[in-house]
Amino acid sequence: MAYTYSHAHRVRYRECDPMGVVYHTHYLDYFEVARTEALRHAGIRYRDLEADGIIMPVVHVEVDYHGPAHYDDQLIIEAHFEQMPTVRVPIGYTVHRDGEDDALVTGHTTLCFTDAEAGEPVRAPAAVRDAFAPLLED
Repeated sequence: MAYTYSHAHRVRYRECDPMGVVYHTHYLDYFEVARTEALRHAGIRYRDLEADGIIMPVVHVEVDYHGPAHYDDQLIIEAHFEQMPTVRVPIGYTVHRDGEDDALVTGHTTLCFTDAEAGEPVRAPAAVRDAFAPLLED
């Protein structure tokens, strides 16, 4: 079973290029907000992880653009977690206009739990595994 979280975002004027299309790099920001809110919804606050000496850098990103989004579009950014976080956390994303099924953008990020002081990868904290266990049950 997967855990999917949906985050709504209204495209702001400043996010568009001169052609009136959302500039491509803003989708990485949309992904970040969706995954941060997905973690919060699961009971994990990123600031608490940082306070415990854990950071989660992005170590891989992929983005595929299928269609344009424009100023004032209401977008839904879905963050898909399909496996229990271990050392790495793979997350899939789908972006579409509210009320439409066709994906405008799809993507994937992989984050890595890292000891902030040592800069070394570490296993997902127990609190993270405990929070995700009921969300990923079959």
